[in-house]
Order: sequence, then structure tokens, then C-alpha cells
Amino acid sequence: MVKIGAVRRLALSLPEASEKGHHGMPSFRIGDRIFATVPDNDHLHVMLGPDEVDLAVKTAPEAFEELRWGRQLAGVRVNLAVAERELLEVLLNEAWRRKAPRRLTRLLEGPGPTGNDR
Repeated sequence: MVKIGAVRRLALSLPEASEKGHHGMPSFRIGDRIFATVPDNDHLHVMLGPDEVDLAVKTAPEAFEELRWGRQLAGVRVNLAVAERELLEVLLNEAWRRKAPRRLTRLLEGPGPTGNDR
């Protein structure tokens, strides 16, 4: 079980992440780009690509389901009552990485194998 306060701390611990309203619900952003939203205190929407959605749903179908906007796959809907914190943290990090500018993702990735930054 993951409480909404823990979700907020995880999301806001990411570099330059902020919280703003989005259609009456909190959203977590990097700049103006949303990487997660909180539709209610029991769920979280995490914006991911198809591979990450598939992996999350297959790994823990009781905790994660596909999130669609119309026909478009947008990410996962997380049932916080049964989600494991560790997997949720991985997914939030990936969602942040997908939206963050390159200068920030390089900071988290560290230097390449030759010791040089990409």
C-alpha cells in the first residue's frame, strides 16, 4: 500500500519536479510537461510508454491497469491500495525521464562508459 503523501514525496523528489493543478486534480510536472496526475486519494495516473505499461500490467495486474485517453494509451492507472512502493518509484522515475529535458536526464544517468558526459 502506498499513501498519497508518499507519492507526493516521491514525485517531488525528482529534479525540478513541481505540483500544479490540472482540471481540478493535482499533477506532477517537469516544466510544463505532466508525468503523473492524482485523480483521487486511491489512484495515480502515471504517463508511460507502451513497453512500460505492458511490463507494469503484467508484473502486477491487481495494482496497474492501462490508462487510455480515447483510443490512445497514455500510461497506467495505479491502485495505491495494492501497489508496491518500489515498482511505483521505478515507474514515476521513468515517467519523469520521458518528460524531462535532456540536460536533466543526463544528470541522473551520469557519465557514459568512457567517463565523458554524452
